[in-house]
Amino acid sequence: MKPERLTYIGDRLRPLADTVSIDEKVGLKVSCSPEKLLVVAKALKEAGFDHVVSVTGVDWPKQGKLDAVWHLSSYSDEELAGGIAQLSCYLSRENPTVPSLATVWESATFQEREAFEMFGIEFQGHPDLRQLFLPEELKGVWPLRKDFELKKRRDEFWRPRRFFQ
Repeated sequence: MKPERLTYIGDRLRPLADTVSIDEKVGLKVSCSPEKLLVVAKALKEAGFDHVVSVTGVDWPKQGKLDAVWHLSSYSDEELAGGIAQLSCYLSRENPTVPSLATVWESATFQEREAFEMFGIEFQGHPDLRQLFLPEELKGVWPLRKDFELKKRRDEFWRPRRFFQ
């Protein structure tokens, strides 16, 4: 990824986002409030980031926050190829709600579902926000949050399952 291109994109994003920085390891790092997320995401797409590589959450229980994180890249722009743009949004841990970026990048659809299931981040406007992996008994339990108690949850919810009859 060309540093000059990142600087150019970063300069264009500064009026829209809360923070913009260039990191040698990550590439472009952008954070914004949920209210600004769709505008910033659309600007990143216009800048050449054409797909979502990953969507995850970061739990900050002491601060009462969750961080929704999208990693973006480009297949079509040679100057951006091989690089990453990290877009993040800080959310309330009690009510982690953020607009879905599946309307901007279809590749976010599956991964936002996973972040919903594992962290409890609700992606407003998502076309199909339902569980992917966990059994129904674990609905509303967020296994990737730091206060998740594995042994307690295993004993409460997991039943032995018969795979072969």
